[in-house]
Amino acid sequence: MKTNPTVTDPAALSPVMTTHATAKGQIVIPVKLRRKYHIEAGTTIRVIDEGDRIVLQPVTQEYLKKLLNSLYGKYKGYGVLEALKKDREFERNL
Repeated sequence: MKTNPTVTDPAALSPVMTTHATAKGQIVIPVKLRRKYHIEAGTTIRVIDEGDRIVLQPVTQEYLKKLLNSLYGKYKGYGVLEALKKDREFERNL
């Protein structure tokens, strides 16, 4: 009986792009990905350590809208929007 191999990691299906780190640890995100994820100069990018890999997640207006929509109703009355605004203001002042 043959079984079909399954891919549990969606990243394994993505094309591989490479970049190099500078002496300061800076990297260049390929233009194709910057356009796809609407990354512009000044876009905040979350850096997530997942143990065996580093994930870069752009915090764009689209991302924030999706986040707020997912929280709306679930946390209605808890002041989530105000907390998010305070958090963003705090990050801007770092």
